[in-house]
Amino acid sequence: KWVNREISNFDYLIQLNTMAGRTYNDLAQYPVFPWILRDYTSEELDLNNPAVFRDLSKPIGVVNEKNAKTVKDKYIYLFRYENFEDPLGIIDKFHYGTHYSNAAGVMHYLIRVEPFTTLHIQLQSGRFDCADRQFHSIPATWQALMDNPNDVKELIPEFFYFPEFLENQNGFNLGQLQISKEVVNDVVLPKWAHSPEDFIYKHRKALESEYVSAHLHEWIDLIFGYKQRGPAAVEALNVFY
Repeated sequence: KWVNREISNFDYLIQLNTMAGRTYNDLAQYPVFPWILRDYTSEELDLNNPAVFRDLSKPIGVVNEKNAKTVKDKYIYLFRYENFEDPLGIIDKFHYGTHYSNAAGVMHYLIRVEPFTTLHIQLQSGRFDCADRQFHSIPATWQALMDNPNDVKELIPEFFYFPEFLENQNGFNLGQLQISKEVVNDVVLPKWAHSPEDFIYKHRKALESEYVSAHLHEWIDLIFGYKQRGPAAVEALNVFY
């Protein structure tokens, strides 16, 4: 159905997540969606320009080419280290010590809506985490991914249908950023989005674009397919702890 374009990219990803055992009922196995854009600074979003899209054939940790060497070197280092320290090879080598989808990441994105607010506070021993570590800006979140090969969070489905998670409708006191002293409130949007609803509309349009339709299978290979494990995963820099 997907190949024949009888169902949307969104529907296909939801069904793949479900068949993979992912569910909204388990934060540790929450549905995972890809970052699909890399342009969060332009005044207008041109979906006819391939340059605005993320390379879906690479794990998010190495979409920025300069991070690829860091990740490869770490893998080689682990190989040397473990051969000396762990001759039984109980712990397999890995490129990333964290994961593209976990409970803390889901709470990170959904901190402004219940029950995730309360779950986040429980995780942080009864208070909100430091403002600088919170999800406060989509452009800044993307830039952090590009700068830090240890941050490999993909997205959640809400980025494509749920504008409310981008607004602090409950008026939570999320603190202020250390350097700029900016108060963390609603999520800062890309310049090309004029409101949370506009962001969701354009982001969903990007997901259903011709470019993503032609390349989505490359990301699916990494997350749900043959590049998850074994030699193909090593070659793709896609091995997780």
